[in-house]
Amino acid sequence: MSTVTVNPGVCQFCTHIVAKANEEFEVELTITSDCAHIQQLAQQVTRFSPFKELRLPMPANSIYQAAGTCKLHAACPVPSAILKAAEVAAGMALPADVTFTINKDQ
Repeated sequence: MSTVTVNPGVCQFCTHIVAKANEEFEVELTITSDCAHIQQLAQQVTRFSPFKELRLPMPANSIYQAAGTCKLHAACPVPSAILKAAEVAAGMALPADVTFTINKDQ
């Protein structure tokens, strides 16, 4: 099992992702968020195979396709976080934090 908390920045709609892999290495997701778009995504993306999805380019990946259907902002980090959580839950990666450090230069 892996958990990821996403603090997306300005919108302040934090998202919590729990990913659990079963015996077939399919990942079951529990996603909670105050964002209505992420809530819709959570209903559509409940289970998937990270072995299959992580081989696909972004436009063909079902997580990114569902994010588009749910009208997530193009810069929303949640779809990537879902894939990272699944990757760790399935034993395909070690847990490591991912960060953006954003500054506006004058």
